[in-house]
This record gives sequence, structure tokens and C-alpha cells, in this order.
Amino acid sequence: MTERRERPRTGAEHAPVLGSASLNPFGDLVTLQHLCARLAKALKPVFDGVARADLRSWAEPLSVQRWSDYRAERGHGLTGWQPLAMGAARARVQLAFDAKHLFELLDAFFGGDGDAPDPLPVEFTPAAEALALRLAGLVAAPLEAAWEPLTKVGFRAVEAGTLGALPEFAADEPVIVTRFGLALGDRKPAFVDILYPVAALKPHGAALTVKVHGVPAEVEPQWRSGLTRAVMGVRFPIRSVLAEPVVSLGRLLELREGDVIPIDFGPEVPVMVASRRLGTGLVGTANGRAAVRLTQLEELCEEDFR
Repeated sequence: MTERRERPRTGAEHAPVLGSASLNPFGDLVTLQHLCARLAKALKPVFDGVARADLRSWAEPLSVQRWSDYRAERGHGLTGWQPLAMGAARARVQLAFDAKHLFELLDAFFGGDGDAPDPLPVEFTPAAEALALRLAGLVAAPLEAAWEPLTKVGFRAVEAGTLGALPEFAADEPVIVTRFGLALGDRKPAFVDILYPVAALKPHGAALTVKVHGVPAEVEPQWRSGLTRAVMGVRFPIRSVLAEPVVSLGRLLELREGDVIPIDFGPEVPVMVASRRLGTGLVGTANGRAAVRLTQLEELCEEDFR
């Protein structure tokens, strides 16, 4: 995307330097990248609610960096470091907010136009610190849900003490940087980073190295064809709901044979397959039988089937 932040970043899979340990013990981290794609969708309603706006959200390619390199990349501007506990790990996951973005969210949250002070304060206000803690609490639930297909691990917000104080990471400590973009309309996007210390992820190394979306193994063609025919023969109930009138309990108890319950429905009705919405259609007749002509189909998301 053209709106992505330009920065010199290496990929998640690193070639170790002679005589040094690899920063990343988990391989190519494609599983974690897919997790981030799911999480980006779940973060949208969180930040929509705080910003009081309809934002776009996406996940940037992740990277593995030394803490000192990451700090140098961010520069010396004011940054909010909000910790999250990850399971029983001593190392904390960190939410990193640009100060300008956090103050914009604070202004929007309290009914403003989402403008940051100019010039920016040199430290965070108590209100900004409270908002960062609130955001961390709101992010914890979708973060747990995104991790659940890999491993069940709990996240919870932890008071930062001083939001602008740097986390206690060693300079050469490796961190996995996952970055999420948020944008309103054509405005310049803002970015929120979630940093995972490699030490915090080591208990979940087996789950992270599973190839969820790897190249499928070759299977016997006849078996594949038989399985495909069997799957294509699975039957699904299709139903259309014309109306769902509501009556009080008193009226329900008074109903007798011959009573008429009025219903009201528009020209288009929902069409359902099992519990999922297939689309909408027009009610009519075909070959002398009641029928529904499909006028719109719901878009199917590939993530829904993973």
C-alpha cells in the first residue's frame, strides 16, 4: 500500500552473522503474520470507538530487530510505552503509541475533532496515560482471540507507571515488531506497534513454527477427486425469512383458530444458508411455485474458512 510507512526493515527470517546468535529462533514467522492480519480486523472496532470515526486498519509486514535498532528507528520523539502481560511470562509485550496519535485519540474521545496540541507536550498528561491503559485493556481481548488458534494465552493491561519511560530491555535484546496502520479517509495514517520480546514467545515456539498456510502436501489424485465429489454433495438448508412479527405474551395467549397476525416485509428479504447470510432476494413465483430471485450475494472472506 502507498500509505505504508517507509522504513528500512529486514524480513522476519534472518541469516545469522558469523559468530553471533540468530535474532529469530522461530523461522519465517508466517503464522504470526497471519495472526496479525486477523488482529488488524479486530482492532478496527476498538479504535473506531475511541476515535469516534470509521477507520481503515491493516497489518504491516513484521520484523525482528534488536531493541537498540528499533529505538534508533523510532527516533527520540515522545512515545507511549504501554505494557501488556502475556500469560505467565516475566517479559512484557509493549504497545507503542506515537505521542501525536495518542493526543489525537484523546481529543476525539472527549468529543473534539481529533486534533493534537501544537506544540506537543514534552510528557504525557494523566488523561493520556489513562487512555493508553484503557486502550491496552480493550486490545487484550481481540489479542487473545487472535492467538487462540495457535495457543491459549491470556493478555492483560498493566499500569505503565510513567507512560513515556522506556521499557527495561537490554540494548541487544531481540524483539518481534508487529505494526498496525490506522487511517481515516485520505488522512495520513497513524501506526501502533505491538512488540513481543523473543523471551516472552519462547514458551509458544512450537505453535509459532507450525505451517498453517504452507504448501499442501501431494495427495493421491483419485482420493482427492473422491473427497471433492463427497464434499460437493453435502446438502445445506436454504431458507428465507419473510417476516418475524412480535406479539406480547398476553396477545399470544389470546390467539384462537382463524385469528390473523399481520406481517409487513419489504420487496427484498434475507436468504440464509444454515446460519450464514447468503444474500438478499425478491419474492415472487417461478413455475407456479413461490420463489426468491437473488439480487445480491454477500462477499465471502477467505479468513472465515481458516
